[in-house]
Amino acid sequence: MAISSSSNSSSTASSSGSQPPSLLRSELLALAKRASVAALAALLALPLPPVVPLPAGAVTEEQLLFLEAWRAVDRAYVDKSFNGQSWFRVREKFLKEVPMTNRRQTYDAVRQLLGLLGDPFTRLLDPDQYSALRSTTAGSVTGVGVEVSFSSAVGAGGNLVVVAPAPGGPADRAGIRPGDQILAIDGQPTSMLSLYAAGGLLQGPAGSSVVLAVQAPGPKGTAKEITLQREPIKINPVDSALCSSPASSGELGLGGGKLGYIRVASFAKPTAQAVREAITSLQAQGAEQYVLDIRSNGGGLFPAGVEVARMWVNRGDVVLIADSNGVRDIYEAEGSALEPTAPLTVLVNRGTASAAEVLAGALKDNARARIVGEPTFGKGLIQTLVPLSDGAALAVTVAKYQTPAGVDINKVGISPQVPLDPARLLEIPTSAPAFCEYVTQPREAPAPLMAGSQR
Repeated sequence: MAISSSSNSSSTASSSGSQPPSLLRSELLALAKRASVAALAALLALPLPPVVPLPAGAVTEEQLLFLEAWRAVDRAYVDKSFNGQSWFRVREKFLKEVPMTNRRQTYDAVRQLLGLLGDPFTRLLDPDQYSALRSTTAGSVTGVGVEVSFSSAVGAGGNLVVVAPAPGGPADRAGIRPGDQILAIDGQPTSMLSLYAAGGLLQGPAGSSVVLAVQAPGPKGTAKEITLQREPIKINPVDSALCSSPASSGELGLGGGKLGYIRVASFAKPTAQAVREAITSLQAQGAEQYVLDIRSNGGGLFPAGVEVARMWVNRGDVVLIADSNGVRDIYEAEGSALEPTAPLTVLVNRGTASAAEVLAGALKDNARARIVGEPTFGKGLIQTLVPLSDGAALAVTVAKYQTPAGVDINKVGISPQVPLDPARLLEIPTSAPAFCEYVTQPREAPAPLMAGSQR
């Protein structure tokens, strides 16, 4: 029974029968109350609606994280054939068949997904690994001081190869050199580990120990176990000094006059500014020629490599960026080089990789420098970091780079114009004061190369 507050309804109620208005009002209120109780009772007597299950196609929180990773690769990966697979069908297959009920299973699923690409550099970094990588590019890490990768010729599934030991770190002091293979870490074969699983084993608390099974390259290399103690590795990306006039041209082919030596150990956030300051300081001290030492520089931040190249090259291309459809971008010199003309020698070795190869390739192809040493590592791929919503991240290969001459160096490396024997190359110090002392001592020029010996 509805009770209206309109004036017409009120007049009708007050005129019905001969009961006093107050009595009629009481009866109406009682009737309304009984009606409300009856309605509530009827409502309570109704059965509750059944719980409707989520549709079979509903996506869980873990699957949403998986889809984040899938989408990052779909949008950014360099090979739009996705290693010859239908990426959409792969997604549906994983969602239907691969368990993702907790975070560990989801990470396993993402790793399986990325493994289908056959690209060891496109990988998942869990939150701890992502944090460790940010620390490395910022210039510090706790471990044994060695950068590793899979052989560019073999890829994932092979043994880890030393790209570069950190100068003065535990690995360097133990005699580990670029090109050495790490067969096992604490007894775990590296052929069974992902790149970042291996990195996690190499890093750890300061003062803790790790045992590496190491084999030198070549048929005569024998495996040996080396126990290293982890310590904080402060990566000083740039070291420089002004050397007096070299005693002789020696194996580096240096001329007379004051020599500015700049050692670039990695391309971290402070690298470009530190190189800029080093060049400016050496110019003020009267440097007439330069040695840029990027031996055992495993790369780092790609933009830093480009920026350093622009400090030496005034005009021309620095690097070409290509995907599966060809060249899509060109980084050029900007006409603002700090030192575009002074003689420049660049030292490279097997540990020179990635962004360091971008720099070496730019200086070589623009005829700005003489490249001296041995063929570089050959990592001509560029990755970008895509953060995920849970604090993890993906490193995704987004492009290949080519030198200004259009040379794809991936798995090949950059050949020096003046090859040096690796043993002789190791004798050349990497610290600025020791290098200056080295070049001021009389040295013999290297023996002429036999025909066909240049690599």
